[in-house]
Amino acid sequence: MHAGSSGNARAPFIFSLLKGTIALSGIVKQTYSEQVVEYIKDRILKGELSPGDPVKEALIAQKLAISRAPVREALQILAREGLIVYEPQKGKRITALTAKEIRDSYFTGGVLEAAAVAAALPLYTAQDIDLMHRTVNRMKEVADTGAPLDSMTGLDNIFHETLFSRVDNPLLVELCRRSCQGISKFLLYRHWIKLFSAQEVYLRHKAVFDAVASGDPALTEKAIRHHYTESGERMSNYGVDVFDG
Repeated sequence: MHAGSSGNARAPFIFSLLKGTIALSGIVKQTYSEQVVEYIKDRILKGELSPGDPVKEALIAQKLAISRAPVREALQILAREGLIVYEPQKGKRITALTAKEIRDSYFTGGVLEAAAVAAALPLYTAQDIDLMHRTVNRMKEVADTGAPLDSMTGLDNIFHETLFSRVDNPLLVELCRRSCQGISKFLLYRHWIKLFSAQEVYLRHKAVFDAVASGDPALTEKAIRHHYTESGERMSNYGVDVFDG
């Protein structure tokens, strides 16, 4: 039995709400708290929870028919990821960022990822470079064929995960992801996927790839920092203090 659960009798209900939580033969792949994290992230992505919205522990537990303990743990995880904040007299809410906070987050993410990747340049294998190259080429195909822009999301993930794959510093990787990933992948995802045209997405990642493939640390740092700074400037238009929509 998972911590915070009240037995397997309730399991089918929560599993039916969360995609991908049951392995073959009914073996559970995630703890209840991990499933609640995915449930809340899914609601954010669908627009059912927006920046500033309250997050009620008791209501979530009731909705999923589980005890409050795994929900509480899930909210702590989301708080560490920057997706939830606690405000006195208001309780827990989905994080709402100002334009400056968004710019600062992307600037920080750019500085950290640029330093991490530049230091890892000697460690990238020919296979790593080839995977990034093929990913960028796939972006070009998407741009040329006019495929839906959200189809770039998976390619973006592959590209940046490959960059991180040779960074032998888990703390640095975590800080990179915490700095702005929550903004682009969850909090403001509906805006993020429209920030750039498909052609721009391709060209921006090609610039980073070309720098990494060159093996030049200074060029790599410059390309990655610019990549994030530009994203931050555009994303800041959706700060809670400037965007009304």
